[in-house]
Amino acid sequence: MDYFKKLLNLLKTERDESLNQYIQLTEKSSVSERRANGLTWYPIAIRGSEIGRGDYLSVEIERTTHQDLPHQFRFGMPAVLFSNHDPQNDRIEGTISHQNGNRLKITLKTDELPEWSRDGKLGIDVLFDDNSFDEMQSALKQADILAEKYESNLVKVLIGEKTPTFQENLPSVSIPSLNTWQNEAVNKILSANELAIVHGPPGTGKTTTLIQAIKALIQKDNQKILVVAPSNTAVDLLSEKLHEEGLNVLRVGNPAKVNEKQLALTLDHKMADHSMIREAKKLKKQAQEYKNMAHKYKRSFGKSERDQRKLLFDEAHKIMKEVGNTEQYIIDDLVAKAQVITATLVGATHYTIRNLKFDTVIIDEAGQALEPACWIPILKAQKVILAGDHCQLSPTIKSSEAAKAGLNVTLFEKCIALHPESVTLLAEQYRMHEQIMGYSSQVFYQNKLKAHSSVANHTLKSDNTPLLFIDTAGCGFEEKIEGTSSTNPEEAALLMRHLCLFSDELALEYKPEKFPTVAIISPYKQQINLLKEQLAHTPALQIFTDKISVNTIDSFQGQERDIVYISMTRSNAEGAIGFLSDIRRMNVAMTRARKKLVIIGDSATLAQFPFYADFIEYAENLNAYQSAWEFIN
Repeated sequence: MDYFKKLLNLLKTERDESLNQYIQLTEKSSVSERRANGLTWYPIAIRGSEIGRGDYLSVEIERTTHQDLPHQFRFGMPAVLFSNHDPQNDRIEGTISHQNGNRLKITLKTDELPEWSRDGKLGIDVLFDDNSFDEMQSALKQADILAEKYESNLVKVLIGEKTPTFQENLPSVSIPSLNTWQNEAVNKILSANELAIVHGPPGTGKTTTLIQAIKALIQKDNQKILVVAPSNTAVDLLSEKLHEEGLNVLRVGNPAKVNEKQLALTLDHKMADHSMIREAKKLKKQAQEYKNMAHKYKRSFGKSERDQRKLLFDEAHKIMKEVGNTEQYIIDDLVAKAQVITATLVGATHYTIRNLKFDTVIIDEAGQALEPACWIPILKAQKVILAGDHCQLSPTIKSSEAAKAGLNVTLFEKCIALHPESVTLLAEQYRMHEQIMGYSSQVFYQNKLKAHSSVANHTLKSDNTPLLFIDTAGCGFEEKIEGTSSTNPEEAALLMRHLCLFSDELALEYKPEKFPTVAIISPYKQQINLLKEQLAHTPALQIFTDKISVNTIDSFQGQERDIVYISMTRSNAEGAIGFLSDIRRMNVAMTRARKKLVIIGDSATLAQFPFYADFIEYAENLNAYQSAWEFIN
């Protein structure tokens, strides 16, 4: 079918580009360069090992230096253990089965550590993630086959060949803790036969709505539900909230933030609590003893020793097979008892649920999800709920060619355009003052957003200007280009000066421990580094540093703060704004603020672009425009 052939071609382009970028990063680079790029942990120490599932060895590893460097090691990624003694030959591949802080577990396709692991220093490299691409490709091929079949209603609806249907005459559900639009979304989800869509702009309670809808589905039909999202962070949030509502949740895969709450929901933790696990542990210990005995014959090579060694290994294998059967029984039992299973999109291929079917599959943050990845969980579903906001961050795509050819258009966006009757817009938001919300509502949500009365006019006590645009035009704050990033030191200094003055005002009304939370955001990484440095050297703000976070827009997705400063950074005679033209990213930045939003930028550069010209006009109409000159003198 053309629909899936096109997606398969786009996925191939993206895979080729991702591989190409990986090769560029790794091929001729030293260990320290790979480490700086987050692809290597070196040096490492082995902290323990045990025989895991299928007779494979699970090895726990800790990185012993450079622990503050960000890295790309994630659950499910392929990786390779190597020795610096002979990195070309002394290497063994495996899969990351757990990752937390500076420790990870790698499952190696062997039952004992190689001899060379005792020579020289060891390291671990993350490999190119072929597995995710294979799974996406396989899902698209399966969907293509289903689309040709007459009975595959769901697939035909999702690709626009059929219209979604709804059960008529269902008694309406009204949940007291939800508003009108949230209740409407829950009812739409309950009545949908194939597809319902929840469009949740910032602060409108999308997660709350989904949680209540899941509870209602389970109460109504005792449904088996799979909840997935593109990021571990989103999966963790939903898992925790569902658990708090008293549901039996099984978290498949490795949580991003491994805290006690999250760990209690994981397969490993639930297996450890299972009544039959003691038996399996006893058998495992026995198998290990047989193996240890066998290893004693390593240096002796007479026939009888060889036979004895083989017998011991055979016995160990036999016992491990029994362990495997017991563990499989425990897993099946846990999966059967779970009301909700949660995973990432690709995590839905985990061996525990690989062949399962679900009544309902819910894809959260669907506006950020690559379409080929969405088809992995969709194939397990009778019906699909898509939730998200296509006016916020889009998926990360490495190939600009694939993005331009349509890979950047999510299934969420396509379905909103194809099936407006499936969509509920959550129109009431509980985060922002109405002046902060207003411009976003005008540009992205057809002026349909309303601020709930509890937030519509909330301000920081005597400060009653929730919105401020500080214009640096004519101040000579020229941007500096550094590699692929931009910085603007004067703009950063002005931001700190304004924050100091403002925090002095607020300090008269707030004790340090009650001081409002602050986010300082810039789209440019180098500007963020500069702002962090300046914050560290601003003595007046040290008392509040635990209340101030400085980071890029993407890292604040889904979060909120009382006060948000945005440093726009770009200022040049050409009016070039680079990726500031990605207005969806800007929508995320502008909608993080609860009570105060301060945007600092050069109107002469920004106003070349209609989105910013209109915003500056919006600010002027609200009397929220000031020139930077007022703060310089």
